[in-house]
Amino acid sequence: MGTTVFERARPRDSIIDDALRKTRHATFWLDEIDRPSYPPLTASTRADLVIVGGGYVGLWTAVRAKERDPQRSVVVLEAARVGWAASGRNGGFCEASLTHGYENGMNRWPDEMDDLVRLGLENLDGIQESVERYGMDVDWERTGQLAVATEPHQIEWMEGDGFLDQDAVRAEVHSPTYLAGNWDRNGCAMIHPAKLAVELARVATELGVVIHEQSRVTGLSGSSAQTVTVQSGATVAADHVALATNVFPSLLKRNRLMTVPVYDYALMTEPLTAEQYDAIGWENRQGLADSANQFHYYRLSAGNRILFGGYDAVYHFGGKVRAEYENRPESFRRLASHFFTTFPQLEGLRFTHQWAGAIDSCSRFCAFFGTARGGRVAYATGFTGLGVGASRFAADVMLDELAGLDTERTRLEMVRTKPIPFPPEPAASIGVNLVRRSMDRADHNGGRRDLLLRTLDAVGMGFDS
Repeated sequence: MGTTVFERARPRDSIIDDALRKTRHATFWLDEIDRPSYPPLTASTRADLVIVGGGYVGLWTAVRAKERDPQRSVVVLEAARVGWAASGRNGGFCEASLTHGYENGMNRWPDEMDDLVRLGLENLDGIQESVERYGMDVDWERTGQLAVATEPHQIEWMEGDGFLDQDAVRAEVHSPTYLAGNWDRNGCAMIHPAKLAVELARVATELGVVIHEQSRVTGLSGSSAQTVTVQSGATVAADHVALATNVFPSLLKRNRLMTVPVYDYALMTEPLTAEQYDAIGWENRQGLADSANQFHYYRLSAGNRILFGGYDAVYHFGGKVRAEYENRPESFRRLASHFFTTFPQLEGLRFTHQWAGAIDSCSRFCAFFGTARGGRVAYATGFTGLGVGASRFAADVMLDELAGLDTERTRLEMVRTKPIPFPPEPAASIGVNLVRRSMDRADHNGGRRDLLLRTLDAVGMGFDS
């Protein structure tokens, strides 16, 4: 098996040790802001719409519901804190893509890909319009995303509109690992993830939404009107329910095997000095991602720190979401090593924060949708790490479905179809880890996919980042 640039140009252990010496295990985005709290649900009540989950999907659903009908009563129930999970821990790439990249969408829905691209861009424009209209402080920077090739076989993947050769891509961002690139200038904005969650909650409450934190939902019952029960025993009677629980176990048994939690890891540096910033260029502040199956994503914060995340995607036997899975020293060391391979000129820079989060992964690698209980319950889940922008689209789909509307969104094959479910354990763990091993082998073998990956491609479960 061959090597990648991250093995060929590995930094010294002492550089990694020094960079991680004083790193805190905490999510930078959540660590640096004040978050208002909302009271738990302690007394039973009723609402026109109950939303389960206080992340992006739930909060966008609340905002969009009140924009459609200001008189509608809306309650959001959050098990912990608003935006504490994936919505507060992600990389802050707010992308137009609804399909986890163009190739994934083309492989699955070629006949409607033009529409999906257009709808995705309209959705991103809509997010920007909301940010501006409501004065949302989210560090919005629509700088696009630059995909980079770090191995010779990846260069051809960069071809097309936006192509940058080696000199051009290194002029944008000064990394000796870059062999080519492709800059999508309009399809992605950088945001502060936790600020977006906090601001969506602010806007929702100003529109009249009631939010309850520390209100874990334990039951959903009813054949017509629905009763949502929280751990305190209090209930909300509702005409409609939107489920936005994502990586956490679904309240609908039918969806229990549709997603698995995969852990993603990230580092955040201390702020760059002016000299360090000059050393890497990056004047256009694009989001960056390399192009292997096991890929990195990285971006500048508003304060000129560098977030560097990805590569390892770890599934644990049993498919549980547990805090202890978030501290994985070997993943943080690997990220630090790959960071200094990418930017050797930043030797001496230290990481202040390290964290992880669970991604709601499904077999088609982008969100799926549906209804239950005679159309009174809607759900959207399975975003597989690309939900910052797509969460608003998902909110509109759920609201369309709950209203029984026939819209361009609800007519999409992407919306009407479901992914292939994962098998139960132990087959799920064996399968996920075999795929991971095959992807790693492909990255070390010129991108050539083995029999397992080709078979999964053929049945609609394959993925190429």
